Amino acid sequence: MTGAYGQVGWELNRGLLPYGEILASDKDTLNLLDPAAVRRSVRDFKPNAIINAAAYTAVDKAETERDLCRKLNAEVPAILAEEAAALDAWMVHYSTDYVFNGNNNRPWTEDDNPDPVNFYGQSKLEGDMAVAETCPKHLIFRTSWVYASRGSNFPLTMLRLFKEKNELRIVDDQIGSPTWARYIAQATQFALKEAHGAGDVRLSGVYNLVASEATSWYNFACEIRDYYGGFENVTLCPVPSSEYPTPAARPRWSVLSSEKIERGFGIHSASWREAMRLCLNEIKGAQKTA
Repeated sequence: MTGAYGQVGWELNRGLLPYGEILASDKDTLNLLDPAAVRRSVRDFKPNAIINAAAYTAVDKAETERDLCRKLNAEVPAILAEEAAALDAWMVHYSTDYVFNGNNNRPWTEDDNPDPVNFYGQSKLEGDMAVAETCPKHLIFRTSWVYASRGSNFPLTMLRLFKEKNELRIVDDQIGSPTWARYIAQATQFALKEAHGAGDVRLSGVYNLVASEATSWYNFACEIRDYYGGFENVTLCPVPSSEYPTPAARPRWSVLSSEKIERGFGIHSASWREAMRLCLNEIKGAQKTA
């Protein structure tokens, strides 16, 4: 598994321990920019499944760091997919809502045509295509607005800013489904176990893996503030994207349909609000004991 200490990777590493031996690598133990090292690591370990939880996720920096972004998001997945295919192993790869242009009024399905509006989304789409074309046994999970009790993410950023400012302007016209990394990890574990156990290549494909229901960044911030407590003095102001310009464009509508993964694996989406509260409880508990 790559990206062992990222948001999803860390949760996966914990959850997969009962299933057998795991080779969990991060940037300090495996240089993903060295193709020979990546191939050697896979060939030495000979896994029956490869999980690629590593990615370049700095959306704005991707506009200028295109070579690095493409290497990590497209070329590395292609290499891992080649090695997985050679071993007849399953390949798990994570994708993003950013492969779509955001111009929709219904949840995106796996059959909708991708049309990224920024280079990050384009690089992730190239990775998706490489994995699907190269490795017959693949599970590509498209998710959105990922957060956890650790790492760099929206809830932790908001909690920090609530302590520093009395007023925050939050974008209110970008809509998506905040998705807890632990839910992604648990769903991955279940789907991979089912696919590996069945040995059925017909389960291969792209699956949307997101929390149920949708919200805006502004409403997400309000829920974080109100549930966590202690920040009643912080005023949150909704603003349009035009008042918060960024180097990379963002899709306005990032809601993904979960119907396919429910049909294929019986995985039902968790409510984003309920998952958020569980995560905030964990953050609050960790801060109390720190």
